[in-house]
Amino acid sequence: MLALLAALQVAGAAADSLPVVTLPEALRKATGLDPNYVVALGQLDNAVWARRSAFSVFILPSVSLSADLSRLNPPSFNFITGGPEPLRSQVTAQLNARYDLFLGGQKLAELSRSGAALDAAHAGELVARFAAAQNTESDYYAVLANAELLRVARERVQRAEQQLAVARARVASGAAVQTDSLQLRLELTKARVVRLLQESALRIARLQLGRRVGAAGPVEAAPLDTTRAPDLPITLADAITEGATQGPQYRVARANERAAGAAFRARLGDYLPHATLSLNALAFDTLFFPKFFKRTTFTLGLSFPLWDNGQREIALSRARASRDAARAIREDKDRAVQRDVTAAYDGYVTARAAADQAVEGLLVARENYRVQQSRYRAGASTILDLLKAQSDLDDADAVLVQARYATRLALAGLENILGRRLFPELEQR
Repeated sequence: MLALLAALQVAGAAADSLPVVTLPEALRKATGLDPNYVVALGQLDNAVWARRSAFSVFILPSVSLSADLSRLNPPSFNFITGGPEPLRSQVTAQLNARYDLFLGGQKLAELSRSGAALDAAHAGELVARFAAAQNTESDYYAVLANAELLRVARERVQRAEQQLAVARARVASGAAVQTDSLQLRLELTKARVVRLLQESALRIARLQLGRRVGAAGPVEAAPLDTTRAPDLPITLADAITEGATQGPQYRVARANERAAGAAFRARLGDYLPHATLSLNALAFDTLFFPKFFKRTTFTLGLSFPLWDNGQREIALSRARASRDAARAIREDKDRAVQRDVTAAYDGYVTARAAADQAVEGLLVARENYRVQQSRYRAGASTILDLLKAQSDLDDADAVLVQARYATRLALAGLENILGRRLFPELEQR
């Protein structure tokens, strides 16, 4: 046991040399490392290029250029020049340009779909950013909470050691029975076990925070302001309205519905005639950069799809199913927004009230412990009363720590729903 305690003391001393990260630094580093946020950024970049493509098809044709050089063995008759010299090599170059004049409204539908997809990608990036921030804050607060709970566990060990010394003195003087000393020895053993567990929890929390911010090992969290949590700067009704209109999760649902509706309209264009204008420029020669024979063809093509063995109907059915599913998700989100915002809003208010209650509970527990300690030393109280008062003090201290960081996590949950910071100045502090 002594060797293990010595090892823990060495580990605690080594923790003082750990790199320290502040909350704004942790949020900045962790967001760029979060896999879901990296995926969201990639989807946003894809959506931007899809939007550019949807605009470009209205003014630019698709163009391709190709060139082929062939060596013939054995040489063949020179059909290009028509001369007696056998043809040993030939070069072919082509320029193809294609412009779709009418695709049954598919261009407009794709323009609408790409715009909705871009809105969804922007909102999705915001969702991923706040989700990463919430996870980072959770890990950050876990380090601070476990550090404070370790302080509580150490104070419990100190109190148990002090009370054991008092009990032994009273037993030796005949003022108390041997049971008091045994009870306090048991309490000291329990306190040391709790301290060991809390040491382990703190080490794991530091490693998790280091992983979150991209460090190779454990990282210490810089302390935060422990003043009372402020009132929310927004009413519940305004929060519900803002969540419904600006909340990133609900914006994604609305944008996905618009995109699915546009994709369905694009499939309807397969039932209408299509008109295409194409250009083909062809050149032959025996040398590279052929100049001997050139031919240019302009083609106006009209097509009317009649039947493709049901493939068109299958694509339309799938698009309709995707549109209906997106609409159902959007309607469900509309029904859930009031519940989601209210739960997060009330969660912060309740956690804040619980933290206030925990402050008062700690004051009461400290005073009760002081009284029971004095009464036990004077012989007016039993060891069981003292142990209960000490346990109540430890519990009250731990409850205050947990309630304080539960309030911060509740605030992070509400900000995640609204998609904005409600107290940006607190981050700076």
